[in-house]
Amino acid sequence: MTALLKLNLGCGARLLAGYCNVDKFGTPDLVWDLEVFPWPWADNSVSEVLLFHTLEHLGALPDIFIGIMKELYRVCVDGALVHVKVPHPRHDFFMTDPTHVRPISVVTMEMFSRKLNLIWQQDGAANTPLALYHNVDFEIQSARSILDEPYKTRFLNREIGPEELQLLERTLNNAVPRSIWC
Repeated sequence: MTALLKLNLGCGARLLAGYCNVDKFGTPDLVWDLEVFPWPWADNSVSEVLLFHTLEHLGALPDIFIGIMKELYRVCVDGALVHVKVPHPRHDFFMTDPTHVRPISVVTMEMFSRKLNLIWQQDGAANTPLALYHNVDFEIQSARSILDEPYKTRFLNREIGPEELQLLERTLNNAVPRSIWC
């Protein structure tokens, strides 16, 4: 039996042992433009994918972004782990980089969850059921945001709680520099 691959997509100079390091530029294990389909891996050949500060650079056109999600789903085995780290869309880290083409949030990724799409359809929600339209199914196992100061210290000192943090994240620029989910 062939061992399953672990991919570090959009790796830049961050080459990791045990992963196939892939980028459009530099000297990774594989030079590949992730916006070109099909990807060079077989169906169900990947057990883990790292997309660290990558997705926000891809898919300026909706069809390309959806193609990336479809390729990701195609190459991953059932139960594969996909780790995503992106700058928060309301942070200067996202807004000031001219190579960032698409804000990515937990809600963006939830649109590729079959379970949530079915609930939204039942409830008559306006959310686009991308999982149903494109026959993919991703489930978010965990999500967290990294806080900037002074919010990090205020949270650790219990001056503000989780509900207030959620409000800050939705309304303030530069409260959360990046979000991580799997």
